[in-house]
Amino acid sequence: MTATTEPATDRAGVFGRLASWSRHHRLLALLLWILTVAVITVGAQSAGSTYRNNFALPGTDSQAAADLLEQHGSAQAGGSVQIVFQSSDGLRDDRPAIEQFLDRVRGLPGVTDVRSPYADASAVSEDGTVGYATVVLDARAEDVPERDVRRIIDTAESAAPGGLTVELGGDVVRGAEEESGGGAEGAGMLAALVILVLLFGSVVAAALPLVTALFAVAGAIGLIALASHVFTVADFTPPIMMLVGLGVGVDYALLIFYRYRHELTHGADRQAATRTALDAAGRTVFFAGCTVIIALLGLVALGLGSLRGVALAVALTVLVTMAASLTLLPALLALFGKRIQRQVLKRSAKAQAKGREEGRRWRRLGSTVQRRPLPALLAAVLVLLALSAPALGMRLGFADAGNDPASSTSRRAYDLLAEGFGAGFNGPLLVVGRGDTAAAEQLRTTLTGTEGIAATTPPLPSADGTVFTVIAFPTTSPQDASTTRLVHTLRDDVLPRLAERSGVDYLVGGPTAATQDFADSVSVRIPLFVAIVVGLSALLLMLVFRSVLIPLKAALLNLLSIAAALGVITLVFQHGWFGVQPGPIEAFIPVMIFAIVFGLSMDYEVFLISRIHEEWQATKDHSLAVREGLAATGKVITAAAAIMIVVFAAFVLSPSRMLQQFGLGLAVAIFVDAVVIRCLIVPAVMQLFGRRAWWLPALLARRLPKLALERAADGTPTGQ
Repeated sequence: MTATTEPATDRAGVFGRLASWSRHHRLLALLLWILTVAVITVGAQSAGSTYRNNFALPGTDSQAAADLLEQHGSAQAGGSVQIVFQSSDGLRDDRPAIEQFLDRVRGLPGVTDVRSPYADASAVSEDGTVGYATVVLDARAEDVPERDVRRIIDTAESAAPGGLTVELGGDVVRGAEEESGGGAEGAGMLAALVILVLLFGSVVAAALPLVTALFAVAGAIGLIALASHVFTVADFTPPIMMLVGLGVGVDYALLIFYRYRHELTHGADRQAATRTALDAAGRTVFFAGCTVIIALLGLVALGLGSLRGVALAVALTVLVTMAASLTLLPALLALFGKRIQRQVLKRSAKAQAKGREEGRRWRRLGSTVQRRPLPALLAAVLVLLALSAPALGMRLGFADAGNDPASSTSRRAYDLLAEGFGAGFNGPLLVVGRGDTAAAEQLRTTLTGTEGIAATTPPLPSADGTVFTVIAFPTTSPQDASTTRLVHTLRDDVLPRLAERSGVDYLVGGPTAATQDFADSVSVRIPLFVAIVVGLSALLLMLVFRSVLIPLKAALLNLLSIAAALGVITLVFQHGWFGVQPGPIEAFIPVMIFAIVFGLSMDYEVFLISRIHEEWQATKDHSLAVREGLAATGKVITAAAAIMIVVFAAFVLSPSRMLQQFGLGLAVAIFVDAVVIRCLIVPAVMQLFGRRAWWLPALLARRLPKLALERAADGTPTGQ
């Protein structure tokens, strides 16, 4: 669309009027953003944060077992640390030094009990070279203060008996050892700035989208730190917020800024360019942001413990990012508009002098695809299906110490315990029952004779003596598929038959069983979640484009890009490609990637299709509309995608396996969506659809309300 005149103020849309306000009150708008972010940041620093993990899953066996143990004062209800000792000469002669060391640990804050390796013969390996002490803490693993764990780690490092290898294991130790994203955020921002400079040829122009994103991220992180005092927000939420906020923030601001630049090069003045950019691209940003938020709020309905807090936090980040793009960016454009306009027009003049036509290569690509749409479509779809295939065998779970860096004490403790006591020792199952001593011994006998269980402990009574726990050690590691089958065998076959004979109900709990329960809960609830998100998004697209086929195409292609991303992370992290430690995919990664990518894919879908629709309304030439829509948006979509790819891919450098999976999955999905789908599949499908792309049954056309994303130069919404 060419905009050479400013639309009348009373005919402009709400986003155009918002742009006018921000432009005319530029200093006030900027000051309000600075003050708001400053107040939120100071308030968050003063109040601190209370991030805490909550993996409670009401209605599951593992949660019922944990609740029962806590109610009856069982030692197994609290968090614990394992102090592992190893000596090639055996631990028999080191008892005085080890006992003296453990006495120091008993006196540390948060420690309720320390069980020496010499108190139980099963705590020392058969060859006598490896043993472990169990440190029982006064709270559950997710509630133990990090400072208490650090004291235990520091004590082990400074006062461990000489001549022995001493390592610490347990979930609380892993949590204390985890590092932040480090330089991932900085690397992503630097790469984004480089791409923006190459795109616009100006540091000032390139900095505006990045500054807008930084304001949004800073405000959102402060708000979530304050919200953590009211809601349960997981401790791994801030890096995810930063990851999404930077990528989405730059993306949204870039789409608006690029339309602003487009209007300047086509003769509009700065005020008209700002209003038109917000009235057109701003609507796209608003629609895309709402789609992401709807998808994330759908995760809240899944009721998956800490995942709800993560979803709310990321939804808030997207909301603040969207607000910054629609209010802060116009103010920045007003402040720096004269300089930007001069640089934009100068660069445009140079391009025209050299005979470079805007969008020429994209127009040529569109023509090539249109000549043979079916082969292009089939080739692209086959590639994506091949990438998606590994996702069919995806195993959900959580990383454990076996996936930690080899240099960490938790990983070394994990390896020593596996070496001394067997692979399943790191993933014990807690089988809990309520009954007398005879019932407890009967349980232990049954478990000992069950295939897949290497050893069991004597029944451990609770403080009030009414509940007992038998700890069963599988023959396989916690992440092994055989361990998963063992959990289901115990629950579905072995324990129900025992309960019929003894009259006692048994529950299988512990971290390994809880992990499986979480993964099973996600698997069961994903279909409904996907159906709701896809259905709502398709309905919104139907309202916007007055079409049946466009929403169906968008939904199917978005699902295809997400499936391809999940297939890639399955190959890398589950099958161990590129030297990665094999293991399960973090249980909440698929739903988080789906929620975020589906919204971002809609962003590009709407941006491209709205321009095609605009050309279609103007020319009624469907083939021309597809080519011109691709020519007008190809460069900015590719640049926006490249920025998000480098921001997301930078998190592969993070030491956190969860962030690595999240970053890689988002980067692959955006790459597939921007390159394969938007550049090949969409032009091919639109060409095959022809005029049918805009078909809407008369009955629906009469009943559906009319919406529009683009406004013509006279202020009239297109498509009406």
